[in-house]
Amino acid sequence: MITTADVAASTGVDTRSFPRLVLFDLDGTLLDSAPDMLATVNRMRDARGQRPMLLAELRPHVSRGSRAMSAAAFPELGGEVSPEMIREFLDTYETELGRSSVLFDGVAELLEAIEADGARWGIITNKPEYLAKQVMPQLGWESRCAILLGGDSLPQRKPHPLPLLHAAEVLGTTIDDCVYVGDDQRDIHAARAAGMRSVVALWGYRGDDEQPQDWGGDAMAASVHEIRNAGFWQTLR
Repeated sequence: MITTADVAASTGVDTRSFPRLVLFDLDGTLLDSAPDMLATVNRMRDARGQRPMLLAELRPHVSRGSRAMSAAAFPELGGEVSPEMIREFLDTYETELGRSSVLFDGVAELLEAIEADGARWGIITNKPEYLAKQVMPQLGWESRCAILLGGDSLPQRKPHPLPLLHAAEVLGTTIDDCVYVGDDQRDIHAARAAGMRSVVALWGYRGDDEQPQDWGGDAMAASVHEIRNAGFWQTLR
């Protein structure tokens, strides 16, 4: 298969559509993992004699991590989630991981388009690295993902810019040739702090009270299909 990178190399004309490195958040951006998270908190609630939580109740909290989801599942704690409960959440989630989660519509095609363009893609998530790594073979991504960084891979995690800067450095890509795509305010703040362009994934997990237009992203996309369009990326150049 002849790619756009091949055309650029043979003609000297850069016909490539995507940035050279597209970095993504995982949960709420590439992967709709909310059903797995719901099964996790409902097992915890059942163990305490509480009724199941609804997906709509948990969904806005998924991108904020295990502490936020545990706090949402047990509001009577007033946000005071113990380390033991976090451990219980992670251990339970590990047994549910991948059972019900699915890619957001268009993600498979988007990643294929990035690769066909001669570009690379990677994942920077705040999910613990050992859990993020377990997702890769389930999706057939272990040899395709250029870099995977979890929330505990480095001394700092998003919204700190270190993971984004580290990914660009390790892969030998300039910041100007990178874009970060995420559905949470921390994603966009991390990109801004790194001097990296960013795209707000509006299809992800977001509370009704959040205003993504105020996050400072360089662009907003309503669907994955929108960022498969070469014209979308031209606006970021």
